[in-house]
Amino acid sequence: MDMNQYLDMFIEESKEHLQHMNDNLLTLENSPKDLNLVNEIFRVAHTLKGMAGTMGFTKIADLTHKMENVLHVIRNGEREVTTDLVDVLFECFDTLEAYTNNIIEQGSEGELDCTHIIEKLSMIEQGKSISEDSSKDDDIIVNESTMSSEKVDNKEDEYNEYVVNVLNKAKEKGLNTLKLKITIEENCMLKSARAFIIFNRLEEYSEIIQSTPPAEDIEDEKFDLSFSLTLVTEKTVSEVREDILSISEIEKVEANEINLENVSVKEEKKEIREEKSAEKKDSKPKKAANKKAKGHKFGKTVRVDIERLDNLMNLVSELIIIKTRMEDIGSSSKRQNMNETIEYLERITSNLHDAVMKVRMVPIERVFNRFPRMVRDLAKELDKKINLQMSGEETEVDRTVIDEIGDPLIHLIRNSIDHGIESPKERKELGKEEAGTVKLIAYPDGNNVVIEVTDNGGGINVEKVKQKAIERGLVSAEEASNLSDEEIVDFLFDAGFSTADKISDVSGRGVGLDVVKTKIQSIGGNVEVETTRGKGSKFIIRLPLTLSIIQALLIKISDEIYALPLGSIKEIIPISSKDIRTVQDQEVVLFRNKTLPIIRLKDILGIEKDGEKDELISVIVKKGDKEAGLIVDDLMGQQEIVMKSLGKYLTGVNHIAGATILGNGSISMILDVNSLF
Repeated sequence: MDMNQYLDMFIEESKEHLQHMNDNLLTLENSPKDLNLVNEIFRVAHTLKGMAGTMGFTKIADLTHKMENVLHVIRNGEREVTTDLVDVLFECFDTLEAYTNNIIEQGSEGELDCTHIIEKLSMIEQGKSISEDSSKDDDIIVNESTMSSEKVDNKEDEYNEYVVNVLNKAKEKGLNTLKLKITIEENCMLKSARAFIIFNRLEEYSEIIQSTPPAEDIEDEKFDLSFSLTLVTEKTVSEVREDILSISEIEKVEANEINLENVSVKEEKKEIREEKSAEKKDSKPKKAANKKAKGHKFGKTVRVDIERLDNLMNLVSELIIIKTRMEDIGSSSKRQNMNETIEYLERITSNLHDAVMKVRMVPIERVFNRFPRMVRDLAKELDKKINLQMSGEETEVDRTVIDEIGDPLIHLIRNSIDHGIESPKERKELGKEEAGTVKLIAYPDGNNVVIEVTDNGGGINVEKVKQKAIERGLVSAEEASNLSDEEIVDFLFDAGFSTADKISDVSGRGVGLDVVKTKIQSIGGNVEVETTRGKGSKFIIRLPLTLSIIQALLIKISDEIYALPLGSIKEIIPISSKDIRTVQDQEVVLFRNKTLPIIRLKDILGIEKDGEKDELISVIVKKGDKEAGLIVDDLMGQQEIVMKSLGKYLTGVNHIAGATILGNGSISMILDVNSLF
């Protein structure tokens, strides 16, 4: 019987059961007398044991069976729930999660040994005390992770024919051909995002010919801590090396020039190909099944309420009816009927789009539910008391956004606990509660979803950041004196900022924040910081609610038509040019007794100015609590537009979120309101 067809179902259900186990373990730690929680964990372990046994995953089945035995004696009142016991159950959870991840990646449980944990469970079952020495488990897990991918191609002078040809042609043109081996620091949180920054930096002045492992594996984080690159550049070995080392969280860079005389062409021999072919034909069924499991691609799934699918089905049925009506109209040529049908079609397609969007939307709870355990472990490790408060878990975002936002949030929460919240002793001396608070809040805001990470710790030392920016040559002392606190804090997002002085008040606040910003911007979002010295910090992340179809206002600037997302627009007002004043180099106008900043889109987009009109059209846009008036030449009306990406060559174009094709076939750029102010 081929079990591979059931793997997706097993993995999806295992993830849900493990999340349920994690939630109950966290609650059990605070309520050790609650036997209902013990019963829930027992049920999860029992279900996992049955599922794993059916699929032939013996390690999961054995571990969950041993967990059942321990939980059974607790249910019977023979043993009490202690801190040591909860720690061991968390170890079991971590191991089960590691096995599940191995099944996703390899199709099997892997080589991770859980004998030590099973011994601890046996000791608890027999009423013996557990030794505190858990280093054995750590060694096992570390060994498992390091075993997986530290396989760097040592044949540095052996390439395929294409690469050799490129290297030779580059040498003829007087360019340098280099081989780099880049090692990322062990504590780096987002390895793939860090590698992405390295690739971007190198591509500014060189051409990357080859990477080991391939770029796709690096993007999916299928590498340990190092990767190798072959590149062609005008810069020298030392210049490239120093440039990469200036990026934060880089352990070392080994660089050397390739001696083309020693380069040989690598090719796959015919005998090897024949051997592989024969192996495919003659391999035993068990081996074939394993290969199939390893090559099995696990798709991203979304659980959908049946009512949403029913709605989708009804709308598709309506489309079929419209198609039939249009066929009839085509034969009778009645214009009035055609107009009515087009209006009907427009209404149905709008409803259909909304229905499909709802199918793609998932609650942000999927990301939030991993944080309580992380906060619990980090608080124990740092000997701090932390209260995690979460709200807005029901807020829905696009499935593609969910996949990308988890790692940046982990980084921000770790920063808040590690570097923002003071130790209980310090907090007591400052007159604060011993337990620090980290708040994680999500809520919809127009076409955006906003996620806030707030802590009531020491805040960011703005003066320290300013001094460091001056030291690093990012800004002159004179320029720095004119910068606002908000502009100074933005330096934290520069690559490599704050790594030099790790004992400062802003220690860690900048380490990796460039990666967080890059990751969020890659999905069309942006991040802001608010901080008050001694009271805490707030990181605000704005993400697009959807990445496909939006309602937009078409505006005209000179001869170009641009689109503004309707969800960002508050209102449209006429203003007189003589009412505009300049305050601290910023044009403003008094609007309803409030100062409204004026943004001239022609200046921002680099469009040539013509004569100033007396009466100007201002589109008031909002970003959270902030508002600004955009000066436009004309309004073209509201339209539903399909957002299209600008492609990888034009990513990062300032103030442009994408493009759309208008009804007449012309292309219109979509403005990114969040980046305008």
